[in-house]
Amino acid sequence: MIRHLVLFKLNEGVGRDDERVLAGARAFEELGSLIPELRQWECGWNITERDIAYDYAINSLVSDRDTLQSYLLHEAHQAAAAQWREFATWVIADIEV
Repeated sequence: MIRHLVLFKLNEGVGRDDERVLAGARAFEELGSLIPELRQWECGWNITERDIAYDYAINSLVSDRDTLQSYLLHEAHQAAAAQWREFATWVIADIEV
C-alpha cells in the first residue's frame, strides 16, 4: 500500500474565501468518489495557526505504484490539480505502508 500525502500552501494574498480556492477545495472533495482506485481519501483545511503550517491537506491510500500512477493521470485529478496551480504551491510524499 502507498500513502499519498499532499500539503498545500496558499499563495501570498490568497484567502480561503477566494472563489478559486473554494472551487479547488470542492474539486478535491469530490475526487474520493470519482476515482475508484482510491482505497482511502481525506482532505481538509488546517486548523492550527502556526507559521510553519500548510493550509490544506490530502491524505490518500492506493494499493501500489501502478495505481498511484493511474490516480495521478486520472482526468479528474489533473483538472483539480490544475485549479490549485493558480493559487497555491504544494509538497508531496508517497510512502509505503
